[in-house]
Amino acid sequence: MQIIKVASLLLASALLSACSGSWRVDYPEPLSGATSRTWHVSSINVSVPDSLSVSDENTYAPNADIVWHGDPVGDRRVQVRNVMQDGLRQGVSVLRGARPVQMNVELVEFHAVTPIAVNNAPGAVHNIRFNVQMVDARTGAALTQGTQISADLGANVGATAVISAQQGQTQKVRIRDHLSRVIRGWLGVGPDPRGVFTGVGR
Repeated sequence: MQIIKVASLLLASALLSACSGSWRVDYPEPLSGATSRTWHVSSINVSVPDSLSVSDENTYAPNADIVWHGDPVGDRRVQVRNVMQDGLRQGVSVLRGARPVQMNVELVEFHAVTPIAVNNAPGAVHNIRFNVQMVDARTGAALTQGTQISADLGANVGATAVISAQQGQTQKVRIRDHLSRVIRGWLGVGPDPRGVFTGVGR
């Protein structure tokens, strides 16, 4: 058994080494906080295009746009939309201005880490990308240009993942909180989280 386990770990490392690279939180210049603080977000519409591929495979790096194992088996499109909405809603909760606005979001990629990668990989990355635009909730007039946001997040693996989950920091919680920070940075009402990091990911 020990030989098989070592062989599995070596295979995981070999497979994932081909996926190592640079990952990022990135978007164009943040919006003006002076402007965005005059808003309150009355609705968040997250669309998950049918064109995005979905995989439930428990492999190290499934080739799909949507990979999610943070909920029981079910409709992964609905589940990742809910995670996105929860994170973005948490982020925009600081906006308490008078002008009602709507946040329109289109998912591009939500490739979280699989159980086998959490258990065996030397490192992993949650890859998340989405397009966002703010519009006036009353008139539908665009308040911002459509913007693509990259919100990659280093994943917890191995013993760190176990301890973090025991402390309530599950994949879902970490991604939700990360999305909250990223959207606040883009809105200009929180620290700017943009940056590049290296690691093993898709």
